Amino acid sequence: MSKTSKFLSRILRHEPELAGLSLGPGGWVPVADLLRGLRRAGYRITPDELHCIVATNDKQRFTLSSDGQRIRAAQGHSIAVDLNLEPIKPPDTLFHGTARASLDAIFRDGLKPGRRRHVHLSPDHATAMKVGARHGRPVVLRVDTTTMHADGHLFYRSDNGVWLANHVPPEYLGF
Repeated sequence: MSKTSKFLSRILRHEPELAGLSLGPGGWVPVADLLRGLRRAGYRITPDELHCIVATNDKQRFTLSSDGQRIRAAQGHSIAVDLNLEPIKPPDTLFHGTARASLDAIFRDGLKPGRRRHVHLSPDHATAMKVGARHGRPVVLRVDTTTMHADGHLFYRSDNGVWLANHVPPEYLGF
């Protein structure tokens, strides 16, 4: 299932064309179309197996619509997609895990989305530490979201609880 989950993430976040799909409004794809596209790409799974992948994904990367007829990636897209998330007031502080080697660039330019559509922020230090460890020797940065929000920057919360921002200027960052 891990290989299928990774491919599912790839097509719902980065390359839907690999399964002959295009993402609809909100990044949604009909489950029936997804299953057909997966079969064409060599991944034969049942609706029950798809539901199992969604339910057991450790990062809760996928969201099924309330009627179970559509699916999307919760966040992390590199392609243009509007998830139709409403801006909301963030908690006073959010965190960002990164590699120590990236600090000079971050404190010069701020946090940028890179290949993705948004900067990903964590609700707690422990989660940010895990994220940072994927990139090298981890460092956790504190984001002063209270001031940032008061200054007019927008925040969004994805389906899986990851906080999103378009950019985090360096003046809102600390340790």
